Amino acid sequence: MSDTLTGGDILGIALSRIEKNYPMEPFLLDGFYRDVKKVGGTYISLLEAAVKIYDENYEEPRNKFKLRERVKLLEVRKSIGYESKFTSYFDQINLLEDLLLHNDVRYRKVDMEGGLEEKMKRDKDSYYDGETYVISCDKGYSLKLYISKTDFSVVHLEVEDSSEHGYLGKKKNLISKYVALKKSLDFKRFNGKMYPSYFTVTSKVNWYDAKTNELRFETELFQQLLINRVHPKPSERIGSTEKMRNYSLQYQDQPYNKKFWDSYNVIKESPLDTKVLADLEKLAPLQKQFEEY
Repeated sequence: MSDTLTGGDILGIALSRIEKNYPMEPFLLDGFYRDVKKVGGTYISLLEAAVKIYDENYEEPRNKFKLRERVKLLEVRKSIGYESKFTSYFDQINLLEDLLLHNDVRYRKVDMEGGLEEKMKRDKDSYYDGETYVISCDKGYSLKLYISKTDFSVVHLEVEDSSEHGYLGKKKNLISKYVALKKSLDFKRFNGKMYPSYFTVTSKVNWYDAKTNELRFETELFQQLLINRVHPKPSERIGSTEKMRNYSLQYQDQPYNKKFWDSYNVIKESPLDTKVLADLEKLAPLQKQFEEY
């Protein structure tokens, strides 16, 4: 049977089995979030947060653009660069909320336009965290999915879009255009169900002179979310008064807790790139920035 399945067949089965393969009871995730902002070739700011993420289930939401998860910020720290004059050229929305909404499995965004099954092709099978089907398509952007041969759960998803999407907005006589998106979603099995494991999203926006259309500078945002523990059927829930707000995390930060971060081992699993660290520490060592800013 498996030899006769087309890419479209595999995608259709995978989408139809989301509620079977993913948690349909409440769960809580312990996670580490990071975002890094770059202007031109230089990294200018860093924000990191230890978080708890609560979700009721993987039922298909009515509104695919409204966050269903509730997130509690345990600790937040950021570099001096968050006061950079260039910071205003990045979205002032809650970037962690935006990242979670990139979960195309949770929010059923894989085939929002319809007809994707006809465009999917089957690639060579893989052993990506177990034996998997690999299916892909290029319909103006690149989409690739690794799907378990055992139960047709989505193990890994990649999207890459490098087509310019035109006018986004205007600020200080400059206009912005969205030019690239790259994201990767990983899920891992725990107690027979698939849970988020590691998400990354990189988005690029170019800023042009409003009169001459000359490129003035490029901005890039890199985000990652690493899940380090899953709690199925938790006794703990995140109430409305303790969940994070829908505005930028930089305005929801708390006094720097050195003792917490010194013992927070998750960062060792996801160290900062040497280039990022070198750029950010031109002003002062990061540790000093965290403590004094």
